[in-house]
Amino acid sequence: MYSGMGKSISLVVLMFCVIMQADATLPNFIIMLMDDMGYGDLGVFGEPNKETPNLDRMAREGALLTDFYTANPLCSPSRAALLSGRLPIRNGFYTDNAHARNAYTPQDIVGGIQDDEILIPELLQKAGYNSKIVGKWHLGHQPQFLPLKHGFDEWFGAPNCHFGPYNNNKTMPNIPVYRNDKMVGRYYEGAYNIDRATGESNLTLFYITEALEFISKPRPKDQPFFLYWAPDSTHAPVYSSKKFLGSSRRGIYGDAVRELDWGVGELMLTLNSLNLSSNTLVLFSSDNGASLFSGPVQGGSNGPFLCGKETTFEGGLHEPGIAWWPGTIPSGTISHQSATVMDYMATLADFAGLPLPSDRQLDSMSLRQALTNGSEVKRPVYYYRGNELMAVRYGLYKAHLWTWTNGMDEFNHGINFCPGEEVEGVTTHNQTDHSSQPIIFHLGRDPGEKYPLGVRSAEYKAVWADIQVIVDAHKKGLKPAKPQLNYCDNAVMNWAPPGCKELNACLPVPKSTLKKCVWPH
Repeated sequence: MYSGMGKSISLVVLMFCVIMQADATLPNFIIMLMDDMGYGDLGVFGEPNKETPNLDRMAREGALLTDFYTANPLCSPSRAALLSGRLPIRNGFYTDNAHARNAYTPQDIVGGIQDDEILIPELLQKAGYNSKIVGKWHLGHQPQFLPLKHGFDEWFGAPNCHFGPYNNNKTMPNIPVYRNDKMVGRYYEGAYNIDRATGESNLTLFYITEALEFISKPRPKDQPFFLYWAPDSTHAPVYSSKKFLGSSRRGIYGDAVRELDWGVGELMLTLNSLNLSSNTLVLFSSDNGASLFSGPVQGGSNGPFLCGKETTFEGGLHEPGIAWWPGTIPSGTISHQSATVMDYMATLADFAGLPLPSDRQLDSMSLRQALTNGSEVKRPVYYYRGNELMAVRYGLYKAHLWTWTNGMDEFNHGINFCPGEEVEGVTTHNQTDHSSQPIIFHLGRDPGEKYPLGVRSAEYKAVWADIQVIVDAHKKGLKPAKPQLNYCDNAVMNWAPPGCKELNACLPVPKSTLKKCVWPH
């Protein structure tokens, strides 16, 4: 049994569910994507307080992926990459307003996920999957970009980050919460309030309950499901429900982690109770590294890795990775396969017996063999920041073609992406081009990227010769998509989302002021 705290939500859900078919032909899939959670936030990855018993157990019973990466050091591009199986430079989730800038989807962004991108739920539709997203979308908030337009059957959550509260009628509206294709409220209002003074909110409880009800609901015989569970409580401003506030030795951020871990336990308990665990693949990771500039109170830990969110050092993209499927993935598996969230698409397609799209360049490789028999394939991992390839990992070596944390103007105002971790000549505050002579680290010996290889050494020369071929081939074959994160307009904010009329919650839409977005870092 998975450990819980307080009365089990699962028992309430089970009272209203029907017995599910445990011998369905196709497997069920659950992707659990955390928000700004770092490699060092889980006990199984070394967090000393050991406050994640359910995730730690999930790792023991399944596979621990030690070399797992997101696709970008920021939320929106990484989520678009996960769902499309393509680098942000290929699916349009980047900006070229300036060189190597991180961009995302605030509520004044004009762009979003394009109709010609094939997302995981659209692929799974071909096999009859019932799909739901619970939590944060972040692939564009205008109606044409929302989840039900891109393959999901159901949605409960929000299109943007839970920043706020805003004044609603002057400069910015509060972010809406949706059920399917209509808003049902807004953050910081009513049931969806977040108390900024205490950090108390019931949003994670809502997201857990929605996930449990989706797993447990009656379906036609043998219809498989896909759940994309994307709670966001570990993104600043962090929050948790009352029973978890003050429960962690780590403070309010740890409270949020503990509640999420409890939710994972409830989900695992429900799968076991419904005899679904033997036919369900569960994948766990985070959208990017911990936000060190929000820490130490509002941010997490990236363990041994350098820097964090917003950077292309290991702390920005090297994530906790867990895969669980009793009877299919051997318990106690430790996989050193270099893998990314983009591999989820090929992996799910492989297990579902579906062909991948052949009309586009994918950055997705099936992890089926790595998870079930421990095989490893040597392949590159690309670290992008906006429109620039900043670094490449190949095997245990990582070559930095460019380095940059953030500019001195921000740094001097207290925005520090690498607090206490400055490495001379590496964590640069100017965009520094090393492409003719990259900074190379051996991540096996030096996971913290503190000791570059000597450029005159035979090791350096041999490694760079191999990686240079990879870089040249990648750039030669790259066809960047039209950037979707270039333009902003106050008129496209969440003033009058679908469903606002029914709630008498529509706000006046201001005059359009289309402009290029400014991305400082």
